Amino acid sequence: MILADPAASEAFGARLAALIAPGDVVTLSGPLGAGKTSVARGLLAALGLAGEAPSPSFAIVQPYDVPEVRMAVLHVDLYRIDDPEEIDELGLDEAASDSVLLVEWPERAPGWWPDALALTLEMLPDGSRRLTAAVPPGWKARWQQI
Repeated sequence: MILADPAASEAFGARLAALIAPGDVVTLSGPLGAGKTSVARGLLAALGLAGEAPSPSFAIVQPYDVPEVRMAVLHVDLYRIDDPEEIDELGLDEAASDSVLLVEWPERAPGWWPDALALTLEMLPDGSRRLTAAVPPGWKARWQQI
């Protein structure tokens, strides 16, 4: 899928928001500036977040809860994680069952979310982004709606 600009990335995130449920994990991979946070912002806005969602780069985990959004979301940015063992300290496993986990830079935690909808953004020479997806069985029917 080609995303022409940040607005298209946010619109994709909004379409994704209509299909997610608590317990889902969506990972976002790609280089700096590829649009991972734009997809996350579109998803969060579609879930009811007023204002722009900040990048969680420094906080690592930015929680959003009801009534701020219609379902709990943990927006996670693992860019500053140097050792996958640090992820244990974030408490994501405990929160995963009743929240959506939206994880940027999942390659810093190999093997952690094998059943995630794994999205990868690639920057193209014309400034657009190519989005590819590894769609696990639990997402097959939902993915067809995107």
